[in-house]
Amino acid sequence: MSRIGKKPVSIPSGIDVSLDANVIKFAKGKLVEELDTKNHVDVKFENNSLTFSPKGEDRQSRAYWGTYRALANNIVVGLTDGFSIGLEINGVGYKAAVKGKVVELNLGFSHPINYELPDSVEASVEKNVLTIKGHNKQVVGQVAAKIREFRPPEPYKGKGIKYVNERIIRKAGKTSKK
Repeated sequence: MSRIGKKPVSIPSGIDVSLDANVIKFAKGKLVEELDTKNHVDVKFENNSLTFSPKGEDRQSRAYWGTYRALANNIVVGLTDGFSIGLEINGVGYKAAVKGKVVELNLGFSHPINYELPDSVEASVEKNVLTIKGHNKQVVGQVAAKIREFRPPEPYKGKGIKYVNERIIRKAGKTSKK
C-alpha cells in the first residue's frame, strides 16, 4: 500500500480545482496546470482536498497511485509558494549575469555561454549564487541541471557550478618525490 497515496492533498483557498474525466485542472489567476491520470487512479475532490485511490488491484494502478498524488501536491505547492534552486559558481573569473530571459555564463571557455530560460522560469544572481525560480518543479530542476552541466564541479579545487547544498568530495593532488 502506498503511504504517500493515502494522504489527501489540501487545496488552499486561492486555487481552483476542476475534474474532467481523467484530467485534473489547477488554476490560480492566469497560471493553469493539468494532470492527466490516464485511467490508473480515481480522484475525488471534497472538502477542499483531493483524495486518490487506485482504480484496480493490478500492479500498474498501485504504482501510479502515489506518483499522481505527489505530482498533484507539487502542482499545489508550486502554485502557492513556488520552487527555487540555488547554483553556486566557483572559480577565478567565473561569473553569471541575467539579461532578460537569457543567462550569460562566463565559465573559463573562450566564449560566453548564453542560456535562454523557458517562459515559466525566472533567474537572479547575487554575488556567485544563481537562483532559479518557477512554479513547475520539473522545469526548475531541469533548467538547474542543464546550467550545471555546462561546467560541473571538478574534484581537485572545486571549480565549476554546483548546487548550494551539494558537497564535493575532494581528491588529493599530486605529491612530489622527496
